[in-house]
Amino acid sequence: MDTFFLYALAALGLGASLLRDRTRTLAAVKKAWKAFEGILPQLLVVLVLVAVALAVLDTATISRFLGSGSGMLGVLGASLVGAITLIPGFVAFPAAAALLKGGAGATQIAAFVSSLMMVGVVTLPMEMKYFGRRAALLRNAFAWAFSILAAFFVGWAVSI
Repeated sequence: MDTFFLYALAALGLGASLLRDRTRTLAAVKKAWKAFEGILPQLLVVLVLVAVALAVLDTATISRFLGSGSGMLGVLGASLVGAITLIPGFVAFPAAAALLKGGAGATQIAAFVSSLMMVGVVTLPMEMKYFGRRAALLRNAFAWAFSILAAFFVGWAVSI
């Protein structure tokens, strides 16, 4: 129901924009379509990878490696994978939801998503170039530590 409401609200906004200035609205829609075309390949690759992983791995396997019972090792593993992975947030959140439905634990998924958003192992060389080696390494180390803390906070909050 919420999704329907948001789509209806977006359609109403688009309609109002069309009434106000048709030329600018059509230019904006074309620009949005071009951006969507640019994002689509990344989105499809990640969605296919998640779908294949969920098809190959059964619920028991996901629970063993990322479930609540995996403990600190599962949290660390998920956070390391998140730190190394370079995928956009709009893909990460649906993937995280699919993993949660597949049996992963909330703390482990929180560690994955928070380290994915905050830590940049892949982008570290560029970060070092612009901010310096020490600043980049410190930022990433603090971000990783904070992502672990945030994951445990999420796990605690979910258990209440």
